[in-house]
Amino acid sequence: MKSIDSYDFSGKKVLVRVDFNVPLDDTYTITDTTRIDAAIPTIKKILGGGGSAILMSHLGRPKEGPEEKFSLKHLVPYLAGKLGVPVKFADDCIGASAAELAKGLQPGEVLLLENLRFYKEETKGDEAFAAKLASLGDAYMNDAFGTAHRAHASTAIIARFFPDDKMFGYIMENEVKNIDKVLHNAGRPFTAILGGAKVSGKIEIINNLLSKVDNLIVGGGMMFTFIHAKGGHVGKSLVEDELLEVALHTMEGAEDLGVNLAIPTDAVIADKFDNDAEKAVSSADDIPDEWMGLDIGPETVKTFTDIIKNSGTILWNGPMGVFEMEPFAEGTLAMAKALAGSAGTSIVGGGDSVAAVKRMGLADEIDHVSTGGGASLEFLSGKPLPGVTCLEEADS
Repeated sequence: MKSIDSYDFSGKKVLVRVDFNVPLDDTYTITDTTRIDAAIPTIKKILGGGGSAILMSHLGRPKEGPEEKFSLKHLVPYLAGKLGVPVKFADDCIGASAAELAKGLQPGEVLLLENLRFYKEETKGDEAFAAKLASLGDAYMNDAFGTAHRAHASTAIIARFFPDDKMFGYIMENEVKNIDKVLHNAGRPFTAILGGAKVSGKIEIINNLLSKVDNLIVGGGMMFTFIHAKGGHVGKSLVEDELLEVALHTMEGAEDLGVNLAIPTDAVIADKFDNDAEKAVSSADDIPDEWMGLDIGPETVKTFTDIIKNSGTILWNGPMGVFEMEPFAEGTLAMAKALAGSAGTSIVGGGDSVAAVKRMGLADEIDHVSTGGGASLEFLSGKPLPGVTCLEEADS
């Protein structure tokens, strides 16, 4: 695999898989430009090196072919403004119009192709469709980490057509480098903070990280499965009864490995799952029958913050409570603040964790904020990502 920093782009038309799956309002105005902004350095590197960029992306989940609300043409004005150059637009990602515009593309120019998912062949990983896309360019670059866990035509299959001219863009390079460092060369003590509603969504990550960390912090709804497995009384809190044995096994495994498994000692509880519910603080293992735990408590916040403060590396994935409800967001926001204030290397991955960091205005104080929730989860679980392995594999 070539490197974006050493590759000679002069005269090359580079097909770049970007993640421009951005939210649009009813007037087709972009309401969050983060994903486009993140790709700008990669595109500018190609143009600055004397190449031209042919950008490919999906937007939304179109069901039956082209739909106005999912057209990438709505992104052209903003993208052109950010790049400082005109952006040409092909009203199809394959076919005559795309081929003609790609053929005439000059160094320093940018072409955006229409939504890849207007074709079912994209998500099916169709090789013939990938070949049509590949015919438009001289090199292939993947800079869409958010889709790297999908074996789609434009994220994995297309790389086969560029055995000597395939590479990561800056987003992909940074994501892979940072997560790989956490998994294989983390500064000590290494602390992983896992939250979210269910153990079932994180069990593979727990299993993969347990032998690598010094501290494993468990929060969110999943904490009650662990607390109940230890014999605690959790009232109406969320418990996955079918995973009680798994939780016990995890706790035993942590003890055998000498890992500090930190489970909340107190919780913010409510008499109903509602913004207007009556709130109280309770011991996490002695919650009244008709109440439920919806956030970690103040004592737990202090314990977790102290662990974070003394860590060399901190990885955070998943909220500590029902983050989308204001009365139960404090634990999650406290973790964001603790990570930002830590002297250790901090990495945040996963939608709600990233949202918490941004909501607190602390994103710039975190060493690495992942752009791909699902991809981050699979990578941390130890699973190979098709969009990564296809670029790292030797020619085939």
